[in-house]
Amino acid sequence: MKKIAVIFSILLLSCAFAPQKKTKVIFFGDSITELGVKKDKYTGYIVRMDSMLRAAKLNDQYELVGSGISGNKVYDLYLRLEEDVLSKNPDVVVIYVGVNDVWHKTLLGTGTDPDKFEKFYQAIIKKLKDRNIQVIVCTPAVVGEKTDMSNPLDGDLNRYSNIIRDIAKKNSLPVVDLRQQFQDYLKKNNPDNKEKEILTYDRVHMNDKGNQFLADAMWKVVIGK
Repeated sequence: MKKIAVIFSILLLSCAFAPQKKTKVIFFGDSITELGVKKDKYTGYIVRMDSMLRAAKLNDQYELVGSGISGNKVYDLYLRLEEDVLSKNPDVVVIYVGVNDVWHKTLLGTGTDPDKFEKFYQAIIKKLKDRNIQVIVCTPAVVGEKTDMSNPLDGDLNRYSNIIRDIAKKNSLPVVDLRQQFQDYLKKNNPDNKEKEILTYDRVHMNDKGNQFLADAMWKVVIGK
């Protein structure tokens, strides 16, 4: 009996000191997320979240991975889901897409119609949920920072954000509502109605302040501590 007790104690100690499995979070999106892992001109939002994890002494609990490709729309995410996300066995996937689906309709004529956007988005969620992966969705933030609804794509961004909110409700998913949060911030902090250089450097992609804004918004939902 003593021998069994000793072995049991050793097993308990080995479990106590075994390395804790980190929660792997993949941020899945377009150029905003691609830049999220950069430390070039601007420090990306994922890099900032890593720093926040270290400051909070949570870096041994989470692994943050960026999977963003410039120009991606929702169907691009669907097509690379297996290789870039599922094969990496994440615990959590944050879907952050929609800007190009709206923007490219005007810019290049290659955007995504609302019905197709919804179908592809839902198909991504189904594949993730079938693998028991937690899904968090984000609304697209801005294409232009003017606060008087004079940005040409404000109407479509609101429409596609509503689609994402409806999808989240239908699937009982948490939402990082960047569209609403950016609009609220800009109304208070853009008195001159500038089209850029408040949170973005080019109307779409984040400057340092915008990347920190993203990091803070993501943190509240993804980490929640």
